[in-house]
Amino acid sequence: MNRLLSANFTRLIKDKFFWIGMIFMSVMGIYMTVMRYISTKEYGIHISLDTGFFNYTLYAVIVLSVFASLFIGTEYSDGTIRNKIIIGHKRTDIYLTNLLVCIAAGFLICIAYIVPALIVGIPLLGFFEVEIQTILLTALCIFVMTIAFSAIFTMIAMLNQSKAAIAVISILGVFVLLFIGIYIQARLNEPETYDAYSYTVNGENVSVESEPNPYYIGGTKRDVYEFLYDFLPGCQAVKLSNMIVPNPINMSLYSVCIAAAATGFGLILFRKKDLK
Repeated sequence: MNRLLSANFTRLIKDKFFWIGMIFMSVMGIYMTVMRYISTKEYGIHISLDTGFFNYTLYAVIVLSVFASLFIGTEYSDGTIRNKIIIGHKRTDIYLTNLLVCIAAGFLICIAYIVPALIVGIPLLGFFEVEIQTILLTALCIFVMTIAFSAIFTMIAMLNQSKAAIAVISILGVFVLLFIGIYIQARLNEPETYDAYSYTVNGENVSVESEPNPYYIGGTKRDVYEFLYDFLPGCQAVKLSNMIVPNPINMSLYSVCIAAAATGFGLILFRKKDLK
Protein backbone atom coordinates (compact mmCIF):
# COMPACT_ATOMS: atom_id res chain seq x y z
CA MET A 1 0.00 0.00 0.00
CA ASN A 2 2.93 2.33 0.66
CA ARG A 3 4.03 2.01 -2.96
CA LEU A 4 0.51 2.83 -4.15
CA LEU A 5 0.37 5.87 -1.87
CA SER A 6 3.76 7.07 -3.08
CA ALA A 7 2.72 6.66 -6.72
CA ASN A 8 -0.61 8.43 -6.16
CA PHE A 9 0.92 11.38 -4.33
CA THR A 10 3.51 11.68 -7.10
CA ARG A 11 0.62 11.86 -9.57
CA LEU A 12 -1.07 14.43 -7.37
CA ILE A 13 1.98 16.70 -7.39
CA LYS A 14 2.08 16.51 -11.19
CA ASP A 15 -1.69 16.79 -11.70
CA LYS A 16 -2.52 19.94 -13.68
CA PHE A 17 -6.08 20.33 -12.50
CA PHE A 18 -5.01 19.99 -8.86
CA TRP A 19 -2.73 22.99 -9.31
CA ILE A 20 -5.40 24.87 -11.25
CA GLY A 21 -7.76 24.26 -8.33
CA MET A 22 -5.12 25.38 -5.83
CA ILE A 23 -4.43 28.57 -7.79
CA PHE A 24 -8.15 29.26 -8.14
CA MET A 25 -8.71 28.92 -4.39
CA SER A 26 -5.69 31.14 -3.62
CA VAL A 27 -6.89 33.84 -6.02
CA MET A 28 -10.40 33.66 -4.55
CA GLY A 29 -8.97 33.99 -1.04
CA ILE A 30 -7.16 37.18 -2.00
CA TYR A 31 -9.94 38.56 -4.23
CA MET A 32 -12.78 38.09 -1.74
CA THR A 33 -10.73 39.61 1.07
CA VAL A 34 -9.69 42.63 -0.98
CA MET A 35 -13.29 43.16 -2.15
CA ARG A 36 -14.48 43.23 1.47
CA TYR A 37 -11.78 45.79 2.26
CA ILE A 38 -12.84 47.93 -0.72
CA SER A 39 -16.43 47.81 0.56
CA THR A 40 -15.30 49.16 3.94
CA LYS A 41 -13.66 52.15 2.24
CA GLU A 42 -16.29 52.76 -0.40
CA TYR A 43 -19.39 52.50 1.77
CA GLY A 44 -17.88 53.37 5.14
CA ILE A 45 -19.10 50.17 6.77
CA HIS A 46 -17.26 47.94 9.18
CA ILE A 47 -16.45 44.47 7.86
CA SER A 48 -14.41 42.13 10.01
CA LEU A 49 -12.17 39.32 8.78
CA ASP A 50 -14.65 36.66 9.84
CA THR A 51 -17.42 38.15 7.68
CA GLY A 52 -17.73 35.77 4.75
CA PHE A 53 -14.35 34.17 5.51
CA PHE A 54 -15.74 30.62 5.47
CA ASN A 55 -17.58 31.00 2.16
CA TYR A 56 -14.65 29.08 0.72
CA THR A 57 -16.38 25.91 1.93
CA LEU A 58 -18.74 26.06 -1.05
CA TYR A 59 -15.94 26.65 -3.56
CA ALA A 60 -13.79 23.91 -2.05
CA VAL A 61 -16.34 21.09 -2.38
CA ILE A 62 -17.07 22.04 -6.00
CA VAL A 63 -13.36 22.10 -6.88
CA LEU A 64 -12.88 18.81 -5.04
CA SER A 65 -15.72 17.16 -6.98
CA VAL A 66 -14.07 18.05 -10.29
CA PHE A 67 -10.60 17.01 -9.09
CA ALA A 68 -11.73 13.61 -7.77
CA SER A 69 -13.66 12.77 -10.92
CA LEU A 70 -10.73 13.65 -13.20
CA PHE A 71 -7.99 12.18 -11.00
CA ILE A 72 -9.63 8.80 -10.49
CA GLY A 73 -11.36 8.80 -13.89
CA THR A 74 -7.96 9.06 -15.56
CA GLU A 75 -6.90 5.83 -13.83
CA TYR A 76 -9.78 4.04 -15.54
CA SER A 77 -9.31 5.67 -18.95
CA ASP A 78 -5.57 4.93 -18.92
CA GLY A 79 -6.07 1.36 -17.68
CA THR A 80 -3.99 2.09 -14.57
CA ILE A 81 -6.40 0.43 -12.12
CA ARG A 82 -6.55 -2.78 -14.15
CA ASN A 83 -2.75 -2.84 -14.42
CA LYS A 84 -2.40 -2.38 -10.65
CA ILE A 85 -4.61 -5.40 -10.05
CA ILE A 86 -2.73 -7.48 -12.63
CA ILE A 87 0.62 -6.89 -10.89
CA GLY A 88 -0.84 -8.01 -7.57
CA HIS A 89 -2.16 -4.98 -5.71
CA LYS A 90 -5.30 -5.58 -3.65
CA ARG A 91 -8.50 -3.83 -4.67
CA THR A 92 -8.96 -2.59 -1.10
CA ASP A 93 -5.53 -0.95 -1.16
CA ILE A 94 -6.22 0.67 -4.54
CA TYR A 95 -9.54 2.06 -3.31
CA LEU A 96 -8.19 3.37 0.00
CA THR A 97 -5.11 5.00 -1.52
CA ASN A 98 -7.33 6.91 -3.96
CA LEU A 99 -9.52 7.96 -1.03
CA LEU A 100 -6.54 9.16 1.00
CA VAL A 101 -5.20 11.20 -1.90
CA CYS A 102 -8.62 12.81 -2.42
CA ILE A 103 -8.82 13.67 1.29
CA ALA A 104 -5.33 15.17 1.19
CA ALA A 105 -6.23 17.15 -1.93
CA GLY A 106 -9.40 18.40 -0.23
CA PHE A 107 -7.41 19.61 2.78
CA LEU A 108 -4.86 21.35 0.57
CA ILE A 109 -7.60 23.00 -1.50
CA CYS A 110 -9.05 24.49 1.69
CA ILE A 111 -5.62 25.59 2.93
CA ALA A 112 -4.92 27.20 -0.45
CA TYR A 113 -7.75 29.64 0.31
CA ILE A 114 -7.16 30.07 4.04
CA VAL A 115 -3.48 31.03 3.98
CA PRO A 116 -3.65 33.84 1.35
CA ALA A 117 -6.90 35.12 2.87
CA LEU A 118 -5.21 35.42 6.27
CA ILE A 119 -2.01 36.94 4.89
CA VAL A 120 -3.96 39.63 3.05
CA GLY A 121 -6.93 39.91 5.41
CA ILE A 122 -5.23 40.47 8.76
CA PRO A 123 -3.35 43.64 7.65
CA LEU A 124 -6.43 45.00 5.83
CA LEU A 125 -9.32 43.96 8.10
CA GLY A 126 -7.68 43.04 11.38
CA PHE A 127 -7.96 39.73 13.19
CA PHE A 128 -11.14 37.70 13.75
CA GLU A 129 -13.66 39.38 16.03
CA VAL A 130 -15.55 36.24 17.04
CA GLU A 131 -14.09 33.92 19.64
CA ILE A 132 -11.09 31.94 18.40
CA GLN A 133 -12.82 28.79 19.65
CA THR A 134 -15.63 29.34 17.15
CA ILE A 135 -13.12 29.85 14.33
CA LEU A 136 -11.23 26.67 15.20
CA LEU A 137 -14.41 24.60 15.60
CA THR A 138 -15.71 25.83 12.25
CA ALA A 139 -12.41 25.02 10.55
CA LEU A 140 -12.32 21.57 12.18
CA CYS A 141 -15.88 20.79 11.07
CA ILE A 142 -15.01 21.88 7.53
CA PHE A 143 -12.04 19.53 7.37
CA VAL A 144 -14.07 16.61 8.74
CA MET A 145 -16.86 17.44 6.26
CA THR A 146 -14.24 17.39 3.49
CA ILE A 147 -13.50 13.77 4.41
CA ALA A 148 -17.18 12.91 3.92
CA PHE A 149 -17.30 14.62 0.52
CA SER A 150 -14.03 12.91 -0.48
CA ALA A 151 -15.50 9.53 0.43
CA ILE A 152 -18.62 10.22 -1.64
CA PHE A 153 -16.65 11.41 -4.69
CA THR A 154 -14.25 8.48 -4.41
CA MET A 155 -17.14 6.01 -4.27
CA ILE A 156 -18.74 7.56 -7.36
CA ALA A 157 -15.45 7.57 -9.26
CA MET A 158 -14.36 4.06 -8.30
CA LEU A 159 -17.68 2.51 -9.32
CA ASN A 160 -17.81 4.13 -12.78
CA GLN A 161 -15.39 3.54 -15.62
CA SER A 162 -16.46 6.52 -17.72
CA LYS A 163 -14.59 9.72 -16.89
CA ALA A 164 -17.41 11.79 -18.37
CA ALA A 165 -20.06 9.99 -16.30
CA ILE A 166 -17.98 10.36 -13.14
CA ALA A 167 -17.59 14.11 -13.71
CA VAL A 168 -21.28 14.66 -14.47
CA ILE A 169 -22.50 12.65 -11.48
CA SER A 170 -20.02 14.20 -9.04
CA ILE A 171 -20.47 17.81 -10.12
CA LEU A 172 -24.25 17.63 -10.43
CA GLY A 173 -24.37 15.71 -7.16
CA VAL A 174 -22.54 18.39 -5.22
CA PHE A 175 -24.76 21.13 -6.66
CA VAL A 176 -27.87 19.13 -5.72
CA LEU A 177 -26.56 18.68 -2.17
CA LEU A 178 -25.79 22.39 -1.86
CA PHE A 179 -29.22 23.31 -3.26
CA ILE A 180 -30.86 21.04 -0.70
CA GLY A 181 -28.82 22.74 2.01
CA ILE A 182 -29.90 26.22 0.86
CA TYR A 183 -33.54 25.10 0.63
CA ILE A 184 -33.62 23.54 4.09
CA GLN A 185 -31.89 26.59 5.60
CA ALA A 186 -34.47 28.89 4.01
CA ARG A 187 -37.38 26.79 5.30
CA LEU A 188 -35.99 26.62 8.83
CA ASN A 189 -35.45 30.39 8.85
CA GLU A 190 -39.12 31.06 8.15
CA PRO A 191 -40.71 32.86 11.15
CA GLU A 192 -43.61 31.21 12.93
CA THR A 193 -45.77 34.33 12.52
CA TYR A 194 -45.71 37.53 10.51
CA ASP A 195 -45.42 40.53 12.83
CA ALA A 196 -48.19 43.11 13.03
CA TYR A 197 -47.57 46.26 11.05
CA SER A 198 -49.31 49.43 9.93
CA TYR A 199 -49.20 51.66 6.89
CA THR A 200 -50.89 54.79 5.62
CA VAL A 201 -53.38 54.91 2.73
CA ASN A 202 -54.86 58.25 1.67
CA GLY A 203 -53.93 59.75 5.01
CA GLU A 204 -55.52 56.94 7.01
CA ASN A 205 -53.61 54.46 9.15
CA VAL A 206 -54.26 50.82 8.34
CA SER A 207 -53.20 48.20 10.88
CA VAL A 208 -52.58 44.56 10.07
CA GLU A 209 -52.49 42.11 12.94
CA SER A 210 -49.89 39.40 13.26
CA GLU A 211 -50.80 36.19 11.46
CA PRO A 212 -49.42 32.66 11.18
CA ASN A 213 -46.81 32.04 8.49
CA PRO A 214 -48.08 29.23 6.21
CA TYR A 215 -44.50 28.38 5.23
CA TYR A 216 -43.35 27.82 8.82
CA ILE A 217 -42.33 24.24 9.56
CA GLY A 218 -43.23 22.90 12.99
CA GLY A 219 -43.63 19.68 14.92
CA THR A 220 -42.10 16.42 13.73
CA LYS A 221 -41.43 17.79 10.26
CA ARG A 222 -39.24 20.50 11.77
CA ASP A 223 -37.31 17.87 13.75
CA VAL A 224 -36.66 15.97 10.51
CA TYR A 225 -35.50 19.13 8.73
CA GLU A 226 -33.20 20.05 11.62
CA PHE A 227 -31.69 16.56 11.57
CA LEU A 228 -31.08 16.75 7.82
CA TYR A 229 -29.64 20.24 8.28
CA ASP A 230 -27.02 18.76 10.61
CA PHE A 231 -26.57 15.45 8.79
CA LEU A 232 -26.38 16.04 5.03
CA PRO A 233 -22.94 17.17 3.83
CA GLY A 234 -24.48 19.79 1.52
CA CYS A 235 -26.37 21.26 4.47
CA GLN A 236 -23.19 21.23 6.54
CA ALA A 237 -21.36 23.10 3.78
CA VAL A 238 -24.06 25.80 3.74
CA LYS A 239 -24.07 26.08 7.55
CA LEU A 240 -20.30 26.19 7.87
CA SER A 241 -19.96 28.79 5.11
CA ASN A 242 -22.07 31.02 7.38
CA MET A 243 -20.09 29.97 10.47
CA ILE A 244 -23.12 28.23 12.03
CA VAL A 245 -21.77 25.57 14.38
CA PRO A 246 -24.32 24.97 17.16
CA ASN A 247 -23.53 21.24 17.33
CA PRO A 248 -19.94 20.74 16.11
CA ILE A 249 -19.60 17.30 17.69
CA ASN A 250 -22.79 16.02 16.07
CA MET A 251 -21.85 17.49 12.70
CA SER A 252 -18.42 15.88 12.79
CA LEU A 253 -19.83 12.53 13.89
CA TYR A 254 -22.35 12.65 11.04
CA SER A 255 -19.54 13.38 8.59
CA VAL A 256 -17.52 10.46 9.91
CA CYS A 257 -20.56 8.18 9.60
CA ILE A 258 -21.19 9.30 6.02
CA ALA A 259 -17.52 8.79 5.12
CA ALA A 260 -17.50 5.32 6.69
CA ALA A 261 -20.77 4.30 5.00
CA ALA A 262 -19.70 5.59 1.57
CA THR A 263 -16.30 3.92 1.86
CA GLY A 264 -17.74 0.62 3.07
CA PHE A 265 -20.39 0.54 0.35
CA GLY A 266 -17.88 1.56 -2.31
CA LEU A 267 -15.37 -1.10 -1.23
CA ILE A 268 -17.95 -3.87 -1.29
CA LEU A 269 -19.06 -3.03 -4.83
CA PHE A 270 -15.55 -2.33 -6.11
CA ARG A 271 -14.35 -5.75 -4.98
CA LYS A 272 -17.08 -7.33 -7.08
CA LYS A 273 -16.73 -4.97 -10.03
CA ASP A 274 -15.83 -6.43 -13.40
CA LEU A 275 -13.03 -4.24 -14.73
CA LYS A 276 -13.10 -4.23 -18.51
